[in-house]
Amino acid sequence: MEAQEEEVTEEGINYVAMRNLFVREAREAMEVKVEKKTRSKHVRESAVRLEMSRTVNPFHSFKMNPDSLTHRPEFIVKPRGQTVWEGKDVKLHCTVAGWPKPRIAWYKNNVLIDAKAHPEKYTAESNYNMHSLEIKNCDFFDTAKYHVSALNVKGETSAVASVVVKSSRFQFAVKVQSRGLKLSSILHPEHGVTFETTIIDKFEVAFGSEGETLSLGCTVIIYPTVKKYQPEVVWYRNSVPLKPSKWVHTHWSGERAVLTLVHLNKEDEGMYTLRVNTKSGYDTYAAYVFVRDADVEVEGVPVAPLDVRCHDANKDYVVVTWKQPAVEGSSSILGYYIDRCEVGTHHWAQCNEVPVKYARFPVTGLVEGRSYVFRVRAVNKAGVSRPSRISEAVVAMDPSDRLQLLCPNDEYLLASSVGVVPGEPTDVVVTEATKSYVVLAWKPPAQRGHEGVMYYIEKRISGTDTWQRVNTGMPVKSPRFALFDLAEGKSYSFRVRCCNSAGVGEASESTGEVIVGDKLDLPSAPGNPVATRNTDTSVVVFWGASKDVQHLVGYYIECSVVGTDVWMPCNNKPVKQTRFVCHGLITGANYVFKVKAVNAAGYSQSSPNSDAVVVQAAISVPGKPTGVTLLEAFKDYMVLGWNAPANNGGADIRGYFVDYRTVKGGVAGKWHEMNHQALTTTSYKVIRAVNMAGVSKPSLPSAPLECKEWTITVPGVPVGLHVLEIRDTSVVVLWEPPVFDGRSPVNGYYLDVKEASAGEECWKGVHEKFEQNWFFNILMSNTTFGKPSAVLGPILAQTRPGTKEIYVDVDDDGVISMVFECSEMMEGSEFVWSKNYKEITDTSRLTIISERGKSRAIFNSPSLEDLGTFSCVVTNTDGISSSYTLTEEGLKRLLDISHDHKFPVIPFKNEMAMELLEKGRVRFWTQVEKCTSDCQVEYVFNDVIISQGKKYTMNFDKSTGIIEMFMDSLEVTDEGTFTFNLVDGKAKGTTSLVLIGDGKQELQKKSEFARAEWVRKQGPHFVEYLDFSVTPDCDVLLKCKVIETNVNNYSAVDISSKMEHVDKALFDVCVLDSFTRDGKIAASERVKSGVTGDQLWLKINEPTEKDKGKYSMDIFDGKDGVKRAFDLTGQGDIGEYNAHKLSLMIDTCTFISCLDRARVVGGLPDVVAIQEGKSLNLTGNVWGEPVPEVSWTKNEKQLVSDDHYKLKFEHNKFASITIAAVTTADSGKYALVVKNKYGTEAGEFTVSVYNPEEEEKIPLNAGWG
Repeated sequence: MEAQEEEVTEEGINYVAMRNLFVREAREAMEVKVEKKTRSKHVRESAVRLEMSRTVNPFHSFKMNPDSLTHRPEFIVKPRGQTVWEGKDVKLHCTVAGWPKPRIAWYKNNVLIDAKAHPEKYTAESNYNMHSLEIKNCDFFDTAKYHVSALNVKGETSAVASVVVKSSRFQFAVKVQSRGLKLSSILHPEHGVTFETTIIDKFEVAFGSEGETLSLGCTVIIYPTVKKYQPEVVWYRNSVPLKPSKWVHTHWSGERAVLTLVHLNKEDEGMYTLRVNTKSGYDTYAAYVFVRDADVEVEGVPVAPLDVRCHDANKDYVVVTWKQPAVEGSSSILGYYIDRCEVGTHHWAQCNEVPVKYARFPVTGLVEGRSYVFRVRAVNKAGVSRPSRISEAVVAMDPSDRLQLLCPNDEYLLASSVGVVPGEPTDVVVTEATKSYVVLAWKPPAQRGHEGVMYYIEKRISGTDTWQRVNTGMPVKSPRFALFDLAEGKSYSFRVRCCNSAGVGEASESTGEVIVGDKLDLPSAPGNPVATRNTDTSVVVFWGASKDVQHLVGYYIECSVVGTDVWMPCNNKPVKQTRFVCHGLITGANYVFKVKAVNAAGYSQSSPNSDAVVVQAAISVPGKPTGVTLLEAFKDYMVLGWNAPANNGGADIRGYFVDYRTVKGGVAGKWHEMNHQALTTTSYKVIRAVNMAGVSKPSLPSAPLECKEWTITVPGVPVGLHVLEIRDTSVVVLWEPPVFDGRSPVNGYYLDVKEASAGEECWKGVHEKFEQNWFFNILMSNTTFGKPSAVLGPILAQTRPGTKEIYVDVDDDGVISMVFECSEMMEGSEFVWSKNYKEITDTSRLTIISERGKSRAIFNSPSLEDLGTFSCVVTNTDGISSSYTLTEEGLKRLLDISHDHKFPVIPFKNEMAMELLEKGRVRFWTQVEKCTSDCQVEYVFNDVIISQGKKYTMNFDKSTGIIEMFMDSLEVTDEGTFTFNLVDGKAKGTTSLVLIGDGKQELQKKSEFARAEWVRKQGPHFVEYLDFSVTPDCDVLLKCKVIETNVNNYSAVDISSKMEHVDKALFDVCVLDSFTRDGKIAASERVKSGVTGDQLWLKINEPTEKDKGKYSMDIFDGKDGVKRAFDLTGQGDIGEYNAHKLSLMIDTCTFISCLDRARVVGGLPDVVAIQEGKSLNLTGNVWGEPVPEVSWTKNEKQLVSDDHYKLKFEHNKFASITIAAVTTADSGKYALVVKNKYGTEAGEFTVSVYNPEEEEKIPLNAGWG
């Protein structure tokens, strides 16, 4: 008993450390032994411990270092790859040594396997350093690479093994599927229940853009329905199971499986698979999801990088990797910026100042124990891209310390030793070397103590003996370090020293000489791509793999429509295989493709362009011919007929092969080939069709046919029965006449129809209405009824989606054409036009042009000969066709539209009009109903184009259609026709206004008066002119009303004056500005002004110091004026100027000078028009005191009296001019100039001399629109 008790030992320091580091494994694997100890035993053990301590005390300086006992994991036996049949179990084994005891984890394709979450699939065991993973009931999706990882405080190691699952039931599956059964429904029956799984309402190939939300879904039907039984629904992306996260949401309602991708990123692009697992098997469905880049904010910048990940995280260091984007922008990518953000904050800090070219960057300077996320931005000459999706969070911590977070106490730290100078690191190597940085890695020393160590890095330039410490300020905590700012092309050596509180250890062995530069080369260009047809919107592209490439990330495929030179990415996430299906292409378009490879160093050169390929569905073998019928029989041969296959496989049927066999006594012989070359008609027992893809399956055998000459009188059966233009309520049925007419010609046909579900007795004539599916047959008639044709159908009376009809188009040149479009064109498909369902071969009436899914039938010369029904059929399609009936009424309407298009007219809302504006300006305007931005206006006066200048101002507002032309004033020469000519593409329009005769002269006078009024009202002016009235006292009261103008307003002033003893006189009132003193003086109770007799006066009552200053008076008679001033500076006491009032009197001579100034008061016209050869005499009235001097001028040159010009001045009032026998040379601008000492004035007029003979030569309608 005592011997057994002595076998129980206490836990050692290393076991305690192992337990604390790997709590989960220790709690699961260790069996805690509970033992009851007697008091005597406890005392004895205490004595033994005391004795041992006394023995050790003399050697107290010696302490055993636990580090000498620990070592990193090591595989004694690695797992081996295995091949297993489907449905069997497989077990992977390995043996691992290491202390403390390593932690074991299994991975499938780098995804952690949680055996406890899937006990029905996996079993993981660990016993005595032997570990195993059992995979149960293997299937195809278990084929993968399985990694096993071992981790302890000293490090981590891993091994890999491949498992390949082969199907032992391939032949069986082929047989089952050939019978139309589902393989999953019969593979694994359990407990007497076999579940059949059917997936319907499947999601198609999907396209989304970054930032959008996309949902994929399928309806799953499981039969039979078992209460409370639910299948396992699993979603995969690129064969990797998806787990719910903030980006991925899954939902199973019991009938429908839905996957929702929130805020799409390019990382979400790939092949998505839905797998439904039941007890009886599984069913799957897959489709590709493409994620397009979001629109860039700045034109030409690259799109965001993708797939940012963190590797090799340590205490203050992590390596960030990413994948380059598919689109570099307007120029090549210059590099990338890496940003980091501490978890829990929103502050992003840029990690590198200079963009890095490699898609890999070591980030240093992290704070130990904190969590970080990272993102990457690309940069080119145009700018910086949007940031990528953020990485998963990573903790800056030593790998051996991560599991320590689970430790609830610090027992092992209490037992650690201190004061040990660490040893030298080992295995110092350069793991990465680029022209931007170099990364060093090493192993910690064996002798380091449990307080931890830090490191100093030293470098030496090749050829020198001097070592320089790189991180002098702060030692690093991680056994990784990135060195920047090294000289490119130079050679360096590196070594590492350890340090702790006890001191700095010895240096490690130096690395070899390392040349700073890129070690990873760009990939070589991929091989020539080959593009082949796949579907109406996709193409399959194959290419040769890049030969010289390291660490390949994948390939990007680009496409371009032929002739555009615009390249678009087909995938935004690189693919590693050398085959890719490019979706989302335009049906019928011609594309070329190219491929480029990418690794961490960058992009390869693009491959050569592929040959052009048209996006169309791939060609397949045609369907089976049907309805083999005997058309006519003779003594030694028979004529057979059959229906062409409903599906031609996307290519023309090139012919048919006929097989036959002999039937004797009801026993059929072997099949023989009737013809070795394909027949090109449908008239010739088993029939096989052939196209360029191959030969179809044979038709069903016909009934035995006897080769005997026909002598019957009834006609044979119609052949070639087929339908076109299937719509919801109609269908066109066509057929060919029988080969055998009987004894008389066929004179008519009967068409019968019945619903598909009705019996044979339900055949009815086509005059009755039917719905749903139809069957058709034909009866012929001569003198008797013939046999019915083969039954055609069933035909579903439903317009197929996307069906287009023939429409009539009239282009801008008035050309009439019929257009038919088809978006489902196949290779070899053609448009076949018919009139009255007979193919058009005569091109004299129609010209047919077909290109890129559109056919246009152009009428060469539309007339009544073209009336009828035109139809168009597209070959190599599923009966795509349409028709259009041209009637006489429709033809007339089209001809009218054609004429309007050939000779278009711009419509006017209003014809040209004219109105008089302020200042006497004249506005000519019109408005059009509609016009384009290209519409132009030509302004014409009397057939001469005029342009904008001093005289004319033009404006055309195309948004409202208003056209305007302004003239500041009208002159004599402005008599004639004003025209606006409009041109808008082919359309034209003209509008005119005639301005001549009395109407023009009246408008000119109104314009001159309006301008004079405007000028008059710019200063002080009369509102009510001078008038008089007689008062009861027999006095005459003169009065008028004047507008006084200030800077900001106008005010009306009444002026009146009482006159006594007036006999007869002429009174003038001139409006002038008041007296001014440093500004205009306003009238008030204290300051007044007025006229008394021959004097103008200004009176200031009770003057003050403020009234000092310089006073002036402006006198203006409408044309000239004078100014007088008086300086009232206030010398001495202002009271000297009359204590109560100050009166300033001004001599009347100033006012009189305005009244007696020389003036031309009337008599002269503004314009004179006179016929050539006649004499002109004009007289002007002159006023002024003293009598003015008189002279005449022509074009500002003074005239002298002679035989041609006679100048007179009579009675000091009348000045006259006479021009004898005027000629056109006498036309010009004349003036009567008068002058005296008070001023000068000129009366101007214009003389226009015309020749009546020249005017008769001008057409009467000249100048009219």
